[in-house]
Amino acid sequence: KLDCCFCLKNFLLHGTKSITNSSSLRLSRQNSDGGQKDKPREHIIDCGDIVWSLAFGSSVPEKQSRCVNIEWHRFKFGQDQLLLATGLNNGCIKIWDVCTGKLLLNLVGHTEVVRDLTFAPDGSLILVSASRDKTLRVWDLKDDGNMMKVLRGHQNWVYSCAFSPDSSMLCSVGASKAVFLQNMDKYTMIRKLEGHHHDVVACDFSPDGALLAMASYDTRVYIWDPHTGDILMEFGHLLSPPTPIFAGGANDRWVRSVSFSHDGLHVASLADDKMVRFWRIDEDYPVQVTPLSNGLCCAFSTEGSVLAAGTHNGSVYFGATPRQVPSLQHLCRIPVRRVMPTQEVQELPIPSKVLEFLSYRV
Repeated sequence: KLDCCFCLKNFLLHGTKSITNSSSLRLSRQNSDGGQKDKPREHIIDCGDIVWSLAFGSSVPEKQSRCVNIEWHRFKFGQDQLLLATGLNNGCIKIWDVCTGKLLLNLVGHTEVVRDLTFAPDGSLILVSASRDKTLRVWDLKDDGNMMKVLRGHQNWVYSCAFSPDSSMLCSVGASKAVFLQNMDKYTMIRKLEGHHHDVVACDFSPDGALLAMASYDTRVYIWDPHTGDILMEFGHLLSPPTPIFAGGANDRWVRSVSFSHDGLHVASLADDKMVRFWRIDEDYPVQVTPLSNGLCCAFSTEGSVLAAGTHNGSVYFGATPRQVPSLQHLCRIPVRRVMPTQEVQELPIPSKVLEFLSYRV
């Protein structure tokens, strides 16, 4: 698996061969300075093995390495420097400079395929990797890629992981219905979420961190409150929903991927029934359905108007997404939920209807 096409700061990444067997990637940058500079600059990088996962990361100066006792580091990452992490079939993770295509670091520790990679959103260049070796590993790229922690608990493959927007929580999902929430400041388990009936393969936080979407082979997408562990919404991809015994096996409706829109109002899901669905977080039926064969993964563009969907055969498709002007109430809810967990919201001395709205329960 190679996550579909990614666009970030005018950069484009795509495989030069089939997504399922490519070890080479092409990095291209479109300049906007006019003249000859308008031509794309490309770097073809050979990762040396099949690429299963990737993630972009960038730094901010105020976020220093957590290893405070080391005064000297091999790399000092600038604020405008964009990095690409690639997870490989042999368990290695390679870190590249996107502008030059130069290999910076080779992170070794996993013993199986690296299924997913995610950078902390706070610019600290903390990287978390999820692997088939049943572990997650935390790397500090500002400390020259030092492995800070090995997170255990999964009894089977780890499929995916995602940081909360404030970088305080990490969600990891995997085989055997496993869903874990961990505190990334203390590296302690917050809770295990239970409710799915099959492998959980993808997860994504809402932009304000108040919701957590998960996709599972049980034909469902669940929307959770990560602060309480409650299931707030269920988006079913098979009607009528299969009973647990049938949801736990082959059902032709395995949900492969899920992605939150950047307005926090919509969720996209991609399933084996050859459909991409768009859901509103306050409705239990899709607002838009688009056909797509062999779908594997999907992600919203930065401004939310386009969904990129990758397929098993190496193709990437782009489609328009449902657009809607958010209500004033929703725009007010987002900054509140960015700084207040559900428990604090519920203690506010405000009317119950407002509490329910802030808690995404209406």
